[in-house]
Amino acid sequence: MPRYMVERTFPDGLEIPMTGEGEAACLAVVGRNADLGVTWVHSYVSDDKRRTYCVYDGPTPEAIRQAAERNGLPVDRISRISVLDPYFYR
Repeated sequence: MPRYMVERTFPDGLEIPMTGEGEAACLAVVGRNADLGVTWVHSYVSDDKRRTYCVYDGPTPEAIRQAAERNGLPVDRISRISVLDPYFYR
């Protein structure tokens, strides 16, 4: 399955509470993504909470864009990515 980086901007910041409500919101995203064969792997959030960099597995960029739309999430850019780490050459 191809892997993608999805860059997003949240002008007012992204606030997901560390409560049951936040958990439910994240699980709802996971469920809607699954309908399209898209898997949210993890995300990085900037200190000001205005930018996120999300790693997804999915069949196509279009499927990822459609999943974002269903979840009411913005998409600035979708890039196909691969892993490079310092242990690659060992």
